[in-house]
Amino acid sequence: MSIAEIEQEIIGEFELFADDWELKYEHLIELGKSLPLINEKYKTEEHIIKGCQSKVWLHSALENDKVLYTADSDAIITKGMVALMIRVLSNQKPDDILQADMAFIDKIGLKEHLSPTRANGLLSMIKQMKLDALALKNKL
Repeated sequence: MSIAEIEQEIIGEFELFADDWELKYEHLIELGKSLPLINEKYKTEEHIIKGCQSKVWLHSALENDKVLYTADSDAIITKGMVALMIRVLSNQKPDDILQADMAFIDKIGLKEHLSPTRANGLLSMIKQMKLDALALKNKL
């Protein structure tokens, strides 16, 4: 599935909840619970995303010319946010990740319903995932 197709799928899911942000947050928390577990050996200082208030560990690897991400967080909403980003960007080619505009975030209203620190954390996640994709692209 392409990034655009996954984004459309997510937009559709969030539209089911209309303007009920309590339900949207519950959905985000559920996404976090379904996040594939990161290997404990990557829960180190060098894998922490800088700029996030809570701890978020991110590991990126290249497999069959596609970037695979795993992550974890010590905060449930943040874990849901990183699960959402992984759903969109993992298993995609580095160039596609680098070109992704992530407009779905605004379309589902996520950024405007996050505290400023969480919104900054979300931007830091995206930035780190794109930096990792660039670094892995250079290994191809």
